[in-house]
Amino acid sequence: MANGTGRPVADAVVVAAGASSRMRGVDKAFAPVGGRPLLAWTIEAVAGSAAVERIVVVVAPDRAAALREAAWLPSRVASVVAGGATRQASVANGVRELDRLDPGGGRRPVLVHDGARPLASSALVSAVAEAADRFGAAIPVLPIPETVKRVGDGLVLETVERSALAAAQTPQGARRQLLLEAWARFPPDGERQFTDEASLLEACTIRVHAIPGEPANLKVTLPDDLRRVRAALAPARPRVGFGHDSHPFGPGDGLRLGGVEIAGAPRLAGHSDGDVALHALADALLGAGGLGDLGRLFPSDARTPRGIASEALLREVVAALAGVGLRPASADLVIIGARPRLGRRLDDMRAAIAGLLGLPQAAVNVKASTGNLAGDEGAGRSISARAVGTLEDIA
Repeated sequence: MANGTGRPVADAVVVAAGASSRMRGVDKAFAPVGGRPLLAWTIEAVAGSAAVERIVVVVAPDRAAALREAAWLPSRVASVVAGGATRQASVANGVRELDRLDPGGGRRPVLVHDGARPLASSALVSAVAEAADRFGAAIPVLPIPETVKRVGDGLVLETVERSALAAAQTPQGARRQLLLEAWARFPPDGERQFTDEASLLEACTIRVHAIPGEPANLKVTLPDDLRRVRAALAPARPRVGFGHDSHPFGPGDGLRLGGVEIAGAPRLAGHSDGDVALHALADALLGAGGLGDLGRLFPSDARTPRGIASEALLREVVAALAGVGLRPASADLVIIGARPRLGRRLDDMRAAIAGLLGLPQAAVNVKASTGNLAGDEGAGRSISARAVGTLEDIA
């Protein structure tokens, strides 16, 4: 986009190989936000800039293989590489991968962006790219609004004049060759370590241009930061799904319905145990989470064991939802059929479903209807169920 050409002028390295030591056991880069990893939002922000041509993502070695197969990676991601023992080593791995992909692009700027900064706008990414292309190196900064104190041993030693101070953000941009030359002088795995690319370049007396940063461009460091990001990217909204299933009666008895067995009642025909109530509920929850339907996860063929318990299917659905940061919040079902009479079994079904979903019984409702004795249900040839399920984000 430099010189008004509209063409990409830079590449990017997104670094997410840290240990997340202050996140209480949560790998922040892969923490779920709105149904996908936080890192996905960060990469999307970088890929959204027309100034960026290719992206290299750097993650912990044990994450690299799985990330390469992630369906959500945008096409601009050219490579996923393993990080090193330090931040500088991880950044260097990413930049050297770009040098391998494009050996002649030494003057091309590289934008280095923290994987834990998902709120950077694509406009900021473009601005840094253009400034680095023009000046050789550039970073976004913010003025410090608070009064700054120098402290020691629990005492205020002095008030620091803040007019010439600024807080550095990422992405930070520099011509690739400048970074490679700087690491030749200060090896990434050497004794001297740098907290960002600007400080490395400063140590080499390379001038770094400052441009305005964005107040919203926070870095997720503590659990409270993750909550703020979730509020910004995936604000609370209703997640409601509807499910329906119907099965005819088949040979044999031992009806499974709503997670309980009704002895002496005829069994429903189907590839599984035929529990229409749990099938309808599973479809409702999958719909609320945008994860397709039960038949897609468990096809009625050899891939799904014949006669499989519907409780097992529903547990798999709950696990799939947890994988994208969601969990059941409530369930409401109606079971429609002329036989058998279900009034005395509804509380048992409610308890069974609540246990499968990890919910209090008050969050589950199960009703029965004869369907006004109409259709196959009313004639006693089948049973159907309809369900509404709601989801909430896992805190």
